[in-house]
Amino acid sequence: MKTITDLRESLFDVMEKLKSGEITVDQAKAISGVAQTIVNSAKVENEYLRATEQNQGSGFITDQSVKTGPQPLKVARWQGA
Repeated sequence: MKTITDLRESLFDVMEKLKSGEITVDQAKAISGVAQTIVNSAKVENEYLRATEQNQGSGFITDQSVKTGPQPLKVARWQGA
C-alpha cells in the first residue's frame, strides 16, 4: 500500500471480508487502527509541508487521487412489487 487510493481500496476490501465473515471484528478493528495511524501521519506531513512552504510530499496523496477524489458509492435501488 503506497497511496491514499490504495488505502481506501484496502479498507473497502476489509469491510467486504468482515461482512462475509472472512475476518473477525477484532481483526477489522486492528486494520482500522493501522489505517488511522497512516492517515494521521499523512496529516502531520501535510502540516509540515504547509509550514515549510514545500509542495513535494512522500507521494501518499498523489495528483491522481486528488483529481479523482473519492468515488461515489453505487447504491442499488429497491425494485418493489
